[in-house]
Amino acid sequence: MKGVVMAAEPDFTFPAVWTEDDLATLPEDGHRYEIVDGSLIMTPPASYHHQSISFNLSLLLHDAAFKGWKVRTELGVRVPGANLVPDIVVLRPDGARPGLWQAAGSVALVVEIASKSTKVFDDEVKKRLYAAAGIPSYWQITQDGDLLAHSGPKPDGYGDTVVAAPGRVFDAAEPFPIRFDPADLAD
Repeated sequence: MKGVVMAAEPDFTFPAVWTEDDLATLPEDGHRYEIVDGSLIMTPPASYHHQSISFNLSLLLHDAAFKGWKVRTELGVRVPGANLVPDIVVLRPDGARPGLWQAAGSVALVVEIASKSTKVFDDEVKKRLYAAAGIPSYWQITQDGDLLAHSGPKPDGYGDTVVAAPGRVFDAAEPFPIRFDPADLAD
């Protein structure tokens, strides 16, 4: 075409199998990048509602935590075959290490807050991986505001689940005692 300058195609090469080292080369653009079985999973930035729940629950957990326990948001967790980034991570006092990625054995609780783009991944893939890694507690906040508290990890999933609907007080003994109404998480 006359007068049109065609740019050369960019030279992109992507790994056949993604590794934790590859994650460090990705842009810090607000997206969440995770790896499952060598495949890259990209999630868009969280919504205002999602961030409100994450912030408020993080504060509640922080205030309830015993001395030495660490509550962090969007910290990487290494599990067999995957590098995952939960919305909230509670680290044991003897396991927390500086750095972006934590070993699953250092983690007492992971929390995922569902969004339209992550619901199936959180409920099916991440729940199975967290349980197989032996993470004692996995809490999910659904789009309806229910809190599903999974415990008793087994190789194929969690053995126990408690559901707390908004308006119903949730009492947890692990990883430390905490009591709240899931309705109070959103603002």
